[in-house]
Amino acid sequence: MRVLVLGSGGREHALARALHRDPSVTALHCAPGNPGTAAIAENHAIDPVDPTAVAELAGRLRAELVVVGPEAPLMEGVADTVRRAGIPCFGPDAEAARIEGSKAFAKDVMAAANVPTATARVCESEAEVHAALEEFGPPYVVKDDGLAAGKGVVVTEDRAAAVAHAAACGRVVIEEYLDGPEVSLFALCDGNSAVPLLPAQDFKRAYDGGEGPNTGGMGAYTPLPWAAPGLVDEVMSTVVRPAVDELRRRETPYVGVLYAGLALTAKGVRVVEFNARFGDPETQVVLDRLASPLGPLLQACAIGGLEPAFRPSWHEGAAVTVVVAAEGYPASPVKGDVIGGVEEAERVPGAYVLHAGTKIDDEGRLVSAGGRVLNVVGSGPDVAAARAAAYEAVGRIELRGSHHRSDIALEAAAPA
Repeated sequence: MRVLVLGSGGREHALARALHRDPSVTALHCAPGNPGTAAIAENHAIDPVDPTAVAELAGRLRAELVVVGPEAPLMEGVADTVRRAGIPCFGPDAEAARIEGSKAFAKDVMAAANVPTATARVCESEAEVHAALEEFGPPYVVKDDGLAAGKGVVVTEDRAAAVAHAAACGRVVIEEYLDGPEVSLFALCDGNSAVPLLPAQDFKRAYDGGEGPNTGGMGAYTPLPWAAPGLVDEVMSTVVRPAVDELRRRETPYVGVLYAGLALTAKGVRVVEFNARFGDPETQVVLDRLASPLGPLLQACAIGGLEPAFRPSWHEGAAVTVVVAAEGYPASPVKGDVIGGVEEAERVPGAYVLHAGTKIDDEGRLVSAGGRVLNVVGSGPDVAAARAAAYEAVGRIELRGSHHRSDIALEAAAPA
């Protein structure tokens, strides 16, 4: 199978890595890719949000599957165009991708499908914002209605900050705060059926202890030793399948991965958000544990052949990823700093490094090119061992001014 992976971040490196070890994948391409994917695939310098360019590249490569990593190409209709060219594509059409691209649309789908979620108000004026903030009270949850690369949500006790964020966004969704641990669950969908992957937990705040601003994610781990045994089945029956059924009823069948961000509240499971692509950095740990070949799974979704009763097989043990972020992230990340220690980090048993925001500069050096620069993954027989491997490897990375959280999976690794 000839596969083209679209995107250039840590999620795409993780997808490429999983596809690279799949014996059914005979040719692997990434567009545009990064220095990490270049070691295992052929990179192609194109604009990933240009549907015509992507479809033309896929045609030239005789790709049998296109896997769209980021959300922006989906919203631009890349999957639509690739499918019209007769090439199987893993990723929803632009209309179905609105489940991530518009928080208001997602709320409408959930209401129609009776999916449990936070009570919310869509606000387009300052008066509506103030009324919603008054209704729900602190902590205030204000979400940009459109795409914001995982950073459009503010959760704050400061009403002035909530008002300011709403004003900066324009159209927003303001909702009640959902208390309780958060869980991410990915489901592979072919428009009719949906198959779950392992649940994971990520860490959105920039600093230890859940302090600082929201980010795209500073680390993640799987499995969740504290999760109830029936959690996945409950989420599939009350959240994922009803949403997929509702989208099909609207004649916008959902093909790709549906990411359900969940809060386990005292009143039960509630949806925090839906995303139309693999979450980052949860993908890095979930795919680390995947034992089933990834290529046939994604292709089955793309061509409508997913077996509803199929359940992927998983490696025993656990995986933890820690994000090494650039100086100034998430507000104003510094770019162009030289990165060292990657080879040394990968000498740690059970550890490896995924490139997220890197490039090769004019002098041939590996340098930072984004806010989240590297994902350092550790795996082991349990969360504690995986965490130890990840942090030992992080300690070998050299990047001026970089920062990372030191408490990823800390509670989950503690003795019971």
